[in-house]
Amino acid sequence: MGKIKSKLVKKTSGTLIREGIKFEENFEKNKQVLKDIAPSKKIRNQIAGYAARLKKQEKLEKDKKMIT
Repeated sequence: MGKIKSKLVKKTSGTLIREGIKFEENFEKNKQVLKDIAPSKKIRNQIAGYAARLKKQEKLEKDKKMIT
């Protein structure tokens, strides 16, 4: 049940990715990117984790397309 993210986290992550902020698959590096952007520590960590998960999914989908 811990993987449920709020609409705020999902919308904000999507917006930041579209704006060109470079997220990685690494949670710790994403936290550093969001250090000055996020309003609170809790929101920052949630956005960093969700963005890391999105990047991992993108990589998996890209790898699947290359195999087929």
